[in-house]
Amino acid sequence: MKKIASFTVDHDKILEGMYISRIDGDITTYDMRMRRPNMGDYIDNITLHSLEHMFATYVRNSQIGENVIYFGPMGCQTGFYLLVRDEKPERVLEITKKVLTQIIEHKGEIFGNTRTECGNYRNLNLECAQLESQRYLNVLNAKEVSFKYE
Repeated sequence: MKKIASFTVDHDKILEGMYISRIDGDITTYDMRMRRPNMGDYIDNITLHSLEHMFATYVRNSQIGENVIYFGPMGCQTGFYLLVRDEKPERVLEITKKVLTQIIEHKGEIFGNTRTECGNYRNLNLECAQLESQRYLNVLNAKEVSFKYE
């Protein structure tokens, strides 16, 4: 059986950053790697869930919102996938940084935090989303993003 593309990358060599995982026609899958794989430092579920609610809402309401196909966490708890149609990588990075800043500066409730909006609405914490957003924004600002795995 053919391996899926993400299984062909040596995860022991992936650093924190933002990468193009694959391109399928006009849809680009971005690997938003917030933790190094297989290093024992994983994102806990409440942070993944909270950041998913916040980032998904802000990015779908951004200048590229109509081209966002999907945003969701990696099962390995080291980051997220962002699928976008017809956008240049530099623009996606710019919007990603803007969205992370919006999360960091967000006042009020987490988006979608009620029983009718979410299947696990008690498992949300804004501070967790803000801390992880700041951590990842620091990573993205610390070096030039090439979008290529090392």
